[in-house]
Amino acid sequence: MTGPAVQVIARARGRETARVRVVSAGLALAVLGVFTAGIAYGDFTIGVPDLLGSLVGSAPGPVEFVVHRLRLPRALTGLLVGFAFGLAGAIFQRLLRNPLASPDVIGVTSGASAIAMLSILVLGATGAVVSFAALLGAVLAASVIYLLSWRGGISGYRLVLIGIGIGAALTSIVSFLLTRAGINEAARALVWLTGSLYGSSWERIVPLVAFLVVLVPAAFLVSRMLPGLQLGDDQARGLGLPVERARLGLLLTGVALAGVATASAGPVAFVAFVSGPIAARLVGGARAALLPSALVGALVTLTADFVAQHLFGGQQFPVGVVTGVVGAPYLLWLLAMTNRAGRGG
Repeated sequence: MTGPAVQVIARARGRETARVRVVSAGLALAVLGVFTAGIAYGDFTIGVPDLLGSLVGSAPGPVEFVVHRLRLPRALTGLLVGFAFGLAGAIFQRLLRNPLASPDVIGVTSGASAIAMLSILVLGATGAVVSFAALLGAVLAASVIYLLSWRGGISGYRLVLIGIGIGAALTSIVSFLLTRAGINEAARALVWLTGSLYGSSWERIVPLVAFLVVLVPAAFLVSRMLPGLQLGDDQARGLGLPVERARLGLLLTGVALAGVATASAGPVAFVAFVSGPIAARLVGGARAALLPSALVGALVTLTADFVAQHLFGGQQFPVGVVTGVVGAPYLLWLLAMTNRAGRGG
């Protein structure tokens, strides 16, 4: 490659990197704004001086209680869960080169939901046991999908189709469990199943933070192999990449992120699905816009929770209701566009 060509490529990559940084900074500011609004606004409105004072322990007692016991845990859980879902969705979609390949579409979160419902409705479990069951269910579902998709390697299209089929079967199991449950148990399970930040607490945030401290750096580390994998298996092997090990590492990281997020807030619909495409449009299709995708996930979750709490009068809804309303039309539009273009996935 000649010197001028190298310079052109270097300048293009420099512009791409700069745009990713600008978009990430803008998204971070937007996340901070919605996060602050979620803490300050409500039936008991908190002014900026009191809000800042509560962060350093100098606010009046009622303000301290509302901020630290009620609103801050909920807002922080929404931020972390959305970040994890957005990052997981971007990893799946970039790795498999398919916009449908997000954990909530291909059955990973369906596995978490099925095992969580089993623990709630059959075993009567609550709290941390349900969270552990959801994480276990995500890992088991992903393992089954991966094994059934293996044919001397993994095809993104085949994995998506098998994942959708597995997800449909798991959804049927959830429906069966709900129909056999008592009214009170089914109502409690349905709130979790919709995806909700109700009941967020510091006790739930601690394990979520512990997992993400490990998983987020791991995700950005293994994502360094994404550009090579996106060239195709043959070219990636030609570059010396261990294709199957790299793909398996990325899938495991994405599954763990989706499982941890689902364990903390339930299967919040479509956050993982929409975050990657939105981020890609904002950064102009950068090769691996993982950080913008994660920030979009956090922004979508926090905004949806704010809407669910305050924009329906006195009625509050789980955050998954709002994200489902946004995500379902996007899924239909994407399927229509894919069909019109004659692409299989």
